[in-house]
Amino acid sequence: MITIKDIARVAGVSHTTVSRALNGSPLIKPETRAKIEKIAAEMNYVPNVSAKSLVMKKTYTIGLFFSSIDQGTSASFLVDAIKGIHHALDENYSLTVHGIDGIRHLEGISPHRFDGILVMSQSDADNAFIYHVKQAGIPLVVLNRYLDDPGIVNVVANDREGVREAINYAIAQGHRRLAIMEGKAGFRSAAERKQGFLESLLTHGLALPAEYQVAGDYSIDSGYRMMNALLDLKEPPTLVFCANDDMAIGAMNACFARGVNVPNQVSLIGFDDIVFAGYTNPALTTIRKPVADISELGTRKLIELMQPPSTESSDKEQPTEPPGETLFVPTTLVIRQSVAKIS
Repeated sequence: MITIKDIARVAGVSHTTVSRALNGSPLIKPETRAKIEKIAAEMNYVPNVSAKSLVMKKTYTIGLFFSSIDQGTSASFLVDAIKGIHHALDENYSLTVHGIDGIRHLEGISPHRFDGILVMSQSDADNAFIYHVKQAGIPLVVLNRYLDDPGIVNVVANDREGVREAINYAIAQGHRRLAIMEGKAGFRSAAERKQGFLESLLTHGLALPAEYQVAGDYSIDSGYRMMNALLDLKEPPTLVFCANDDMAIGAMNACFARGVNVPNQVSLIGFDDIVFAGYTNPALTTIRKPVADISELGTRKLIELMQPPSTESSDKEQPTEPPGETLFVPTTLVIRQSVAKIS
């Protein structure tokens, strides 16, 4: 195995210089660093991450925490989040995935285990975990759920505006009897999407009967069951907004099982634009939530937070913590064939 001492011998420098160059130290001249990196590549040098961790006092581990892995997190949502993170994450880092609801002792979440943490937050119940991470001094970025805290970096999509745009479109197509299949109770995303739905109805002077509000849990099965409940009504809705695509797919299958034509008898709109949304029959009109983009941007912000503070001397007092910010990533209405135009 090639070591930094072998590289140092070829480069004619000390192994300390090689170590600093390969770790991006500002103490090494750019031309020296370029020379050492070229030699390392030619010798097929593979860094020993374990040894590097001891020297640099880093774990080279990033933690990705969902509110729950088992409940309310679809496979496509998980895949898109990981895909976005890997677009931005250095190959030297390992990514570990966890559910906050499975953590028994918060004391185990420490800088000795994680260099940084991404929280894909779906529920206000995550706040205890988020503030534990902040208190522990671990670099932190919260994704997916708006957090009103100027001291935390927050990357979110505007779910409410996305739903409002979609329901405005449905109403423009002539729909007046609109129902909502809500997401998992307690999840901020479910509340935001319902609020966008209600705001659009209010703007157009439309009522929402109690029987047109059904509670799903983001699963395909709940979409199937709740759609059957809506179809059992004496006057079913002409359009159902499902708070995610998984429920919309379940709803579409319920319609198929009962011989109800989509979109001519019942139209459907989903949320997320998962990979299967374009391959249903008919293809699903939905709101694209750029989970991969949110995750990638959040990871880049986390990497910035993980950089060591500048060693330059300054007479000014240094801030006690890095400033937070909220970054919004826009949603997009994807119009396909599951919404009919009616007179």
